[in-house]
Amino acid sequence: MSEQQMGETAEGFHNDVTMLRNDARHRYELHVGSALACILLFKELPGHIDLIHTEIQPGFEGHGLGNVLDRYALDDVVASGKRIIPHCPHVAKYIHAHPDEYTQYTDWPGQGM
Repeated sequence: MSEQQMGETAEGFHNDVTMLRNDARHRYELHVGSALACILLFKELPGHIDLIHTEIQPGFEGHGLGNVLDRYALDDVVASGKRIIPHCPHVAKYIHAHPDEYTQYTDWPGQGM
């Protein structure tokens, strides 16, 4: 499990944001203090990580935490040498907004991987 402490990140949370990859639960997690605020479910495939679904927990909506977690997960997949499959619409939107960073590492669903 990898873990990262973020400095100035999502609006209003700053140093209280911690992220990790939880392989046992097949998800990336973003914690604010001790509270689980956001998860991104994934499925590990040969040569790929399929990013399936982002969930923001009640009370944490509207602070950009999903984007922070998406970036962490995408950077983790790229660093692992695997390719991204963005089934999650939130992740796909993030990739489209940052094409220079992730498009070359992305296999879009339906492309016949």
